[in-house]
Amino acid sequence: MTASPFAAEDRPRSHHGEYKVPGGKLVVVDFDLVDGVLADVSLSGDFFLEPDEALPAINRALTGLPESTTAAELSAAVTASLSPGAVLFGFSADAVAVTVRRALAKATSWTDHHWNIIAPTVLSTHINVALDEVLTEEVGAGRRHPTLRFWDWEEPSVVIGSFQSVRNELDPDGVARHGMTVVRRISGGGAMFMEAGNCITYSLYLPQTLVDGISFADSYTFLDAWVMAALEKIGVTAFYVPLNDIATDQGKIGGAAQKRLANGGMLHHVTMSYDIDADKMVEVLRIGKEKLSDKGTRSAKKRVDPLRRQTGLARTEIIAAMMEVFTERYAATPSELTAAELTAARDRVTTKFGAEDWLHRVP
Repeated sequence: MTASPFAAEDRPRSHHGEYKVPGGKLVVVDFDLVDGVLADVSLSGDFFLEPDEALPAINRALTGLPESTTAAELSAAVTASLSPGAVLFGFSADAVAVTVRRALAKATSWTDHHWNIIAPTVLSTHINVALDEVLTEEVGAGRRHPTLRFWDWEEPSVVIGSFQSVRNELDPDGVARHGMTVVRRISGGGAMFMEAGNCITYSLYLPQTLVDGISFADSYTFLDAWVMAALEKIGVTAFYVPLNDIATDQGKIGGAAQKRLANGGMLHHVTMSYDIDADKMVEVLRIGKEKLSDKGTRSAKKRVDPLRRQTGLARTEIIAAMMEVFTERYAATPSELTAAELTAARDRVTTKFGAEDWLHRVP
């Protein structure tokens, strides 16, 4: 009889998970599930770990944990197993937790989902904001595939964050003089100054399982890895400035915001400056010294460096490059807004996003 090429401890396990840390290394975990608990856990990957003894220590810490263990509890178990001075390079305890949760099918990866992509469609700013809530709910309820949607609009607008004060963020004279439409969105973060063609805005609607175990801060970088690749493709090297600013060595080019719903849906959206009228922006927005205090600049105008100047490309060309990279990476297929979704968004404008009590919920 021919002996098995696998030693007993090397046999294939029943559960396998992988997670590529954004900007880091690949983490792999294999284990069996026996009576609802993790058994024979084996962690591997192209990461760096010191000392060598830390690897079996992590395996022992994970072995015996219930399959219901949360990502936070998994991460804590890994951390507790490490000796003082242990070094994890290219990964983290949180990354191990994500990998285990993926192996248990409690966390998902990009390739676990069928992605749709919706090309820019001119809609009112109120409808665009309402659609963010409607489509996030639809994805959370499983009625729509996870989706990337690019915005388009015509009226000059300011979209303020869910928790911003109208009085503190906007100059009423500037708003009136420039005919700005003011709308409050469901996500936090800062104000978006939006004129037709002056910026690129997109929304990702996804299940929260995609970011299960990933910290709030790290989820921004994780969800925008594809757009960083698209920018690189057109000659722009961009990076995140914590928490939610996107910048290049020439200045800030955009910002991101998120909202997680109780039904499991999640919104992640980004606005990038294409050709901002900085003089008009500072007449409309109140951008105070405190907001600029950690930005390393004295002038609000210098905070935003448009993509038009950095690339020399038309806005439509940049959006096309973004759509192409997203499609290639995640096998996304074209989609359109349904009549039901548009009707729901219009209803939501009437009952919420176009109502004064929502706009002024933070005076």
